[in-house]
Amino acid sequence: MSHDSSRSLAHRRQFLRAAATGAAGLGGFSLLGLPAEAATPALGQDRGEPLFTISLAQWSLHRTLGRDGKDNLTFPKRAKAYGIDAVEYVNSFWKEQAQDARYLKDLKTVCESEGVQSVLIMVDGEGALGDPDAKKRSEAVANHHKWIDAARSLGCHSIRVNAQSSGSWAEQTKLAVDGLRRLCEYGETAGVNVIVENHGGLSSNGKWLSTVLAMVGHPRMGALPDFGNFRVSKDELYDRYIGTAELMPFAKGVSAKSHDFDEKGDETGTDYRQMLRICCLDHGWRGRIGIEYEGGRLSEDEGIRATKALLERVRDELSTGLPANK
Repeated sequence: MSHDSSRSLAHRRQFLRAAATGAAGLGGFSLLGLPAEAATPALGQDRGEPLFTISLAQWSLHRTLGRDGKDNLTFPKRAKAYGIDAVEYVNSFWKEQAQDARYLKDLKTVCESEGVQSVLIMVDGEGALGDPDAKKRSEAVANHHKWIDAARSLGCHSIRVNAQSSGSWAEQTKLAVDGLRRLCEYGETAGVNVIVENHGGLSSNGKWLSTVLAMVGHPRMGALPDFGNFRVSKDELYDRYIGTAELMPFAKGVSAKSHDFDEKGDETGTDYRQMLRICCLDHGWRGRIGIEYEGGRLSEDEGIRATKALLERVRDELSTGLPANK
């Protein structure tokens, strides 16, 4: 890709950020008030570089890994065995070790010995950042601090959080903005981003979540668009392609959710070509895309390999403009 093309993609992303703000009716927010780093974890665009690189989300091994922290120390080596040099942790696999300095040092040593980069920590079970109860909301913010500290120790660029709340659309917007902004302020002190995944409830509504992220308006605020998590409720499924496009202007990571594959190796529930066009061509994404396999028909090993092969194949197609050999 030429430098001229790279600049045009970057300009397009800036335009989309501004447009998202205007569409949300946030009159007081200008382009300068939006997340300055919302889409720029990796914008090195010299000719010959891959369109994106691949990381492995730990949830892909959720049926295999134990929850006592021991298996977590083997995760970087497992990732490297797949030819993947970057990992995305899930806090539930090592929840008691977040503040254990020796453990964090050992984990970092494992990564360094394997040549694996720690990318982010997905954080669950630490309270609702948009809780209507002010005390509980403050407790949730404080509960996340240790994971920001752990991310800094490991060299991660972000923690992934949930924008969980309750009440009306407007109430949840106000509450989530408050909790997320306060957490971003702590993240700023550690040099760690706070990124939100579409992960159920209103957070799986791309319009709502993009509005919240714009209103937070902090340079440490971002999104982790997940290809598959657009189930708002039992009766409401948000369009995954529209939702991804709405979140990409804020993206500091991308999660390639997969469940099953057809005989051609394509994911049966998500059109990866369309998704990767949205992410990489429409929005200029040049960072890592994380494999998150959670299907049941294939084993975890098979599902990870199938997702990696699909990402690589479509990446080649998008890079050359020609279908890759099946």
